[in-house]
Formats: sequence, structure tokens, C-alpha cells
Amino acid sequence: MTRVVVPLAEGFEEIEALTVVDILRRAEIDMVTAAVDANPVTSSHGIRVEADTTVEAIVDDPEIAMVVLPGGPGTANLGESEPLRRLTTRLKEQDREVAAICAAPSVLAEYGMLEGKRATSFPAVREKLIESGVDYREEPVVRDGKLTTSRGPGTAMDFALELVEILNGPETRQEVESRLVRPEVRPA
Repeated sequence: MTRVVVPLAEGFEEIEALTVVDILRRAEIDMVTAAVDANPVTSSHGIRVEADTTVEAIVDDPEIAMVVLPGGPGTANLGESEPLRRLTTRLKEQDREVAAICAAPSVLAEYGMLEGKRATSFPAVREKLIESGVDYREEPVVRDGKLTTSRGPGTAMDFALELVEILNGPETRQEVESRLVRPEVRPA
């Protein structure tokens, strides 16, 4: 059971959603995109993406091991989805993985899932998270139990690779990462 769901709402951030989809599929992880409302879904930069399914259709799928919420201007649309709330809450209650990047950790905060947890986000939602009881960090990717958060488009690849490691181990992460020809980070 390693099916992963990336919900897509109108205005989603493409880099955050599609980098996760790409990297997880490179790791041969069973993953689907799921439209929150209408399908196809239009991203924050006007790219129309046909989702594999809808959140409503998979909300009770017992094979789902993780949900990954992308951010972007459409983050509020994620928060307004009752099926997504049900799916995310069910996964948390079943001690499964929940992940969010950019502004999307604010949705998890609205769901009451971040209180007392270490997490990060896009800087613009930092105060909202702190007010909801988050132990806020500014690292690119933060993991606390079965919760993984990340900062934004620039951290999307690190975030996706962390999810691969969580689901399939460090060897699979290394294998996928070695084929990406990532540059070494040079000190400033």
C-alpha cells in the first residue's frame, strides 16, 4: 500500500504539484492526481492539467498511504474541499503520511493537524502557522512524525525526494536522485 494522492485545485502551483508527481513516478510509486472540483484543473500560471481522478472518487480508497498538498494561489480552494478534509483527516487518524508545501501547510493548520508539530511553509503563511501552535522552522523540508512540510517552489525537488525516501527508503531516493544530475550547492 503506497498509493499517493496529489490533489489539484484551481490555482495550484505547478512546480510543487508536478515535481512531486514526476519524482514519485520515477521512483515507481503508485500515485494519482485528483481534481478537487472541475477537471481539467487550471494552474496558477494558466496551465490546464487533466487529473487522473477526483478527490470525491477516492476519498475512501483504503490503498492511499499519503496525501501531498501543493500550494499556490489556489490553496484556499484546497481548504474549502470537504472531500479533501475527509481524506486528509482519515489518513491522519490511520497514522498515514500527510505532506504539504508552500502555503498548503495552512490548510493542515485549518484542519487542526499542526498544533505542537514542527513544520515550515511559504513565508507569507508563517504567522498563521505560528498562531495555530506550530513549532515553526525555516528549513527547506521539515519532518515531524508522519507530517512532512516544505517551503515553496524552490524546495519542491528536495521535498519530493524526501517523500520518496519516506515511502521507499534511502536507496530508492539515491537511485532517483543520481539520475537527476543535480548541482552541488555552493556556499554563498
